Amino acid sequence: MVVVEQYFLGTLFAFVLLLCGLQYNIRKKKAKELKAFQIHTQSYQSSHSPDTSAGIDVIIVGAGVAGAALAHTLGKEGRRVQVIERDLTEPDRIVGELLQPGGYLKLIELGLEDCVEEIDAQRVVGYALIKDGKNTRLPYPLEKFHSDVAGRSFHNGRFIQRLREKAATLPNVQLEQGTVTSLLEENGTIKGVHYKTKDGQERRAYAPLTIVCDGCFSNLRRSLCNPKVDVPSCFVGLILENCELPFANHGHVILADPSPILFYPISSTEVRCLVDVPGQKIPSIGNGEMADYLKTRVAPQVPPKLRAAFISAIDKGNIRSMPNRSMPADPRPTPGALLMGDAFNMRHPLTGGGMTVALSDIVVLRDLLRPLHDLNDAASLSKYLESFYTLRKPVASTINTLAGTLYKVFSPSDQAGKEMRQACFDYLSLGGIFSSGPVALLSGLNPRPMSIVLHFLAVAIYGVGCQLVPFPSFKRIWIGARLISGAPGIIFPIIRAEGVRQMFFPATVPAVYRAPPVN
Repeated sequence: MVVVEQYFLGTLFAFVLLLCGLQYNIRKKKAKELKAFQIHTQSYQSSHSPDTSAGIDVIIVGAGVAGAALAHTLGKEGRRVQVIERDLTEPDRIVGELLQPGGYLKLIELGLEDCVEEIDAQRVVGYALIKDGKNTRLPYPLEKFHSDVAGRSFHNGRFIQRLREKAATLPNVQLEQGTVTSLLEENGTIKGVHYKTKDGQERRAYAPLTIVCDGCFSNLRRSLCNPKVDVPSCFVGLILENCELPFANHGHVILADPSPILFYPISSTEVRCLVDVPGQKIPSIGNGEMADYLKTRVAPQVPPKLRAAFISAIDKGNIRSMPNRSMPADPRPTPGALLMGDAFNMRHPLTGGGMTVALSDIVVLRDLLRPLHDLNDAASLSKYLESFYTLRKPVASTINTLAGTLYKVFSPSDQAGKEMRQACFDYLSLGGIFSSGPVALLSGLNPRPMSIVLHFLAVAIYGVGCQLVPFPSFKRIWIGARLISGAPGIIFPIIRAEGVRQMFFPATVPAVYRAPPVN
């Protein structure tokens, strides 16, 4: 009897344990299903939410040369990047087609040199300067560099698409087509952007750092800088087909009246022509005034070898124009945001230095961000990144100052100005350091602002000497005096806008010594 009772109690105990085990397994399964449902629901809500901010380190507004190159660079550094670009189709522009050797070196440094391959890009080894039928060659001083280093010229849109494709190969870089309408600000800190998707949906994206690279027509720059945009002239663009330049693989600058004409190859069969027209009001393209202006005023000054192709391009009717903008960098440091590219700083495109400045800025920013693992302390990050504005100055201010100075010299408005232009042509024609020095500055190979001042003063003094030799007359002395007195008025306003202290005495700027914030 005792044995039976023990057997019954043991069976009952085992049955209770079995029920408890079954109940536990059922609850565990339900909890697992509920958790899976919650995760699925959260994922669904996230994918359908107007906020697209999960896990993003950097938002980049714009995917032009600066934005696309920056996206790839930060992506390679391990940052999670979201790029929002208004139009991801291939751009069709008439500038941004010449990359200087200094810019090509930066492209190599960023690992993007293959982006000039497979787009029929042309090597550029120097400039040809032409005035009144005389010419002088100005080769880039590339003797100390690898044989592959040179300038490159190409269709701007093809280059940008290659940069975008390269950025899109990284799994942590997202490219999205959309129009950013505003920056999201909270207590003085930029938290992200508000934008419209391609199909018109309103979205918000959040990230610790927003970098605005939305180009020369930026609608966001006003909250991040003090823009002082100047439009000294407009470029009128044509494409000449199946013609040969007087000097192969050279950019050509025609010192015409009233301002320069540029020719350079953009493919194996095409030559870009840019005619500078001073002022903001130009002859109408639509009613034929521009075609008449080009044929009657410009064509006679085009080299004979190119004249027939130039007139043929006019007759084809594909004449385009764009304003030439310059804007010195005048940032307003804002926690959580940074400006780059043409949205931040522009110079006259005469010297083709814009892409070189943008790529150089990307290298500077990459090196500043490299030690930082966490970008969430917006105030400390903003203070630290103030050094960016000084560290970029050697390259940026050299190219900016030279572009503004050369445009003023090459577009004279009086007799003294014409003599300065002639003096510049003659000075560069001397060869040696008189040509290689300025060309090294122009090409981004020698980022030393003081060298610009020295060469410019040398040109002015040389011009005065030419007026006084062999026999000075009262008229020539007067022109020489106006030339030397007018020279400071050409270069000093540009230097003042760039910032004298940052250009020539960067070591005295406290920001350059700031250590990275401790994460």
